[in-house]
Amino acid sequence: MTSRISHTTFDARDAYAQSEWWKQVLGYVDVPGDPNLPGHEECMIVPPAGHDAPAESHGRLLFIEVPEPKTVKNRGHLDLRPTDRTQAEEVERLLAFGATQVADLRSPDGQGGWVVLADPEGNEFCILLSEAERAAVLAAREG
Repeated sequence: MTSRISHTTFDARDAYAQSEWWKQVLGYVDVPGDPNLPGHEECMIVPPAGHDAPAESHGRLLFIEVPEPKTVKNRGHLDLRPTDRTQAEEVERLLAFGATQVADLRSPDGQGGWVVLADPEGNEFCILLSEAERAAVLAAREG
């Protein structure tokens, strides 16, 4: 027998604010029938209905309030791949939305790499090339 991932959990100073921020970043929603509200110490968000996999088995994020602030680099993080824009456009969107840039690890030729951003509480995450950009890079290497 094996285990499956139920959800990914993040510590937060404000679970509700973090869930609201990430809902807008990812297009996620509250758990149907269990809305997140200000003051909730635990806030779960899930992919919307009709997403690639059922919400009960894929991609759920849980934010739990803790008293201490983040102090060191994350040991785990999310890697995000833009779905309807380029990597650069997604970085700009998220910076305008309140993310901060931690590092730019893109290759000078634009053929790869990622950008490390942080959410409003300092949790790092990466923005990868979009699928279209990735396909173009692979086609250029083959051609």
